[in-house]
Amino acid sequence: MPMDYLLSKALDLACGKGASYCDVRMVETNQERLVVRTGVVDTLSTDGSLGIGVRVLVNGSWGFASTNIVSPSEVDRITALAVEIAKASSGSSNGPVSLGPPVTSQGVYITPIQTDPFSISVEDKLGLLFEADQRMGSVKGISATMGNLIFIREHKTFANSEGALVEQTIYEAGGGIMATARGIGEVQRRSYPQSMRQQGCSGWEFVATMDLLGNAERTAAEAVALLSAEHCPSGLTTVIVGASQLGLQIHESCGHAIELDRVLGSEAAYAGTSFLTTDKLNNFQYGSEQINITADSIRLPGLGSYGWDDEGVEAQSTPVVQNGRFVGYLMSRETASGLGLRSNGSMRAASWNRIPLIRMNNVSLEPGDWSLEDLIADTDDGILMEMNRSWSIDDRRYNFQFGTETGYEIKKGKLGKLLRNCTYTGITPEFWNSCDAVCNQDQWTMWGIPNCGKGQPGQLGHTGHGAAPARFRNIQVGVMQ
Repeated sequence: MPMDYLLSKALDLACGKGASYCDVRMVETNQERLVVRTGVVDTLSTDGSLGIGVRVLVNGSWGFASTNIVSPSEVDRITALAVEIAKASSGSSNGPVSLGPPVTSQGVYITPIQTDPFSISVEDKLGLLFEADQRMGSVKGISATMGNLIFIREHKTFANSEGALVEQTIYEAGGGIMATARGIGEVQRRSYPQSMRQQGCSGWEFVATMDLLGNAERTAAEAVALLSAEHCPSGLTTVIVGASQLGLQIHESCGHAIELDRVLGSEAAYAGTSFLTTDKLNNFQYGSEQINITADSIRLPGLGSYGWDDEGVEAQSTPVVQNGRFVGYLMSRETASGLGLRSNGSMRAASWNRIPLIRMNNVSLEPGDWSLEDLIADTDDGILMEMNRSWSIDDRRYNFQFGTETGYEIKKGKLGKLLRNCTYTGITPEFWNSCDAVCNQDQWTMWGIPNCGKGQPGQLGHTGHGAAPARFRNIQVGVMQ
């Protein structure tokens, strides 16, 4: 049975039952995950799902229902249920909902890839992980090793009662390695390419360019070296934050803070709110003039790249911070309309059985003019910190503390000794206003964060964050406990 028929059936039924708006998503997802730990296959899984979700607006209230049974009768059932839920919720609504101008998108989008990751054999994928594992384990002092790969293909079709009909296939690929060294009363780890795993909207070529094998022994050797490294000193100093760590800093202190549903309080019970309240839009110095941050869904291989969001709004790029000034949010159709704006396509759902939420796409710090070598040479005294090990931030995205896997002392413009258990702390606007230099495009990387939690019931979002190393003055540093 044609899928378009089922989508049209849901739209017609919802409108016939009194919905002023309806959208339908059919989503099929396939995922392959491989993990090798210290010479043993820990995880080898393939899974898939297929289902339909129906969202309706009735009397100013939303209703949503979903099913994994793709049949006409089941589509009728969940559509009627979504309408019933909306009607039942209407007694507590805040009045009419405006979605802004109609969304009538049409088209097909496929992530551009060179090699379909699902065409590479499991044997070849495991062979890569075992070889990386062996190379890390060959380094004296290593107590545990881990390597992982993940591949996702998501095919979804979206239609709404305003005439939109879009189809897209999103590919993701990624992986990473980690070595752990154990000493007397001390455990250190070193990761590559980043602490969770590096992941992007791409094909097998994304993994190939990481060169996991070429970096395996170096990663392990650095873990061992950290056992005898000096502790990070405490006090105020200059910090150059490496690109990978800065990606997470952007995620936590900017990306979440600009989600307009958090600002308006609808996520307060779980994810918290935001200090970037609406009175600050176009009226607040978020950072120094060096800080330019963009939210986009078009810059590959960012994990937040797609053709349309889950409201059918076309992918686009939005300035968030311009020369330090706060100028933009991540928005849905409803929240944008409340500010007299148009959605910038930031609504995404984790699957067919979840309602769309405002999610980060690719929230990135734009590159500056410095090379890393020149930036270090221009720094008389400080610390270069890289690769996240721990993080903590309050629910308004204001006060934070981050720990990194490595630190390097900077003395008289040169990198010095390795430091362990480094942390830096700060208050978000003070931190970003202390930035006086950002490295250039040659140092810039799009990092992927595949485990961003939000919503009740919970949803994992996949986000991208482009960053290059940047320098921050008068930052409180210390030893991670």
